[in-house]
Amino acid sequence: MIAERGLAGLKTRDLAREIGCANGAVYNLVTDVDELILRVGSRTLLRLDEALSAAEQAGERSPQETLVRIALTYCDFAAENLELWRALFEHRMEVDKALPDWSVNDQMQLFRHIYQPLTALFPKRSPEELGITARSLFSAVHGMVALGLEQKLVAVPLPALRKEIAALVRAMIDGLVARAA
Repeated sequence: MIAERGLAGLKTRDLAREIGCANGAVYNLVTDVDELILRVGSRTLLRLDEALSAAEQAGERSPQETLVRIALTYCDFAAENLELWRALFEHRMEVDKALPDWSVNDQMQLFRHIYQPLTALFPKRSPEELGITARSLFSAVHGMVALGLEQKLVAVPLPALRKEIAALVRAMIDGLVARAA
């Protein structure tokens, strides 16, 4: 339902009808709509993790090119699963409600795909420094993907977006390597 209609299109009444149960019975499966959305997000993140793992193993093994492949795979995954990908970032929990540990873990696990090549590039950096660099690189790529895939004035054709993402990752890594030398 989210894949077809986005987060705004998720209605528990429609979901209950689709799976053949009463509306209230949905809440025998999940605590609330937040958990339902987080569970869908968890499945989406698992699929993304599988795609990123495959990207790590494909092609040239240099850390820089691995990071480029990971970034391009992220872009492609977002483009191919746009509504599910958007739901990962659009959903907002109630202010006083914390994300469950399992959901936080699902999200944080993905950073290993960036962290590992960065560790090979910068072996003298502390885990904290590498974590910040990994999150910064992700933020740069995510921002390009998020804005590039918008179906508005800032939209960028996917082939051009992929080319720009690859150039950004290479430039960022080149700059970080030069600064570390």
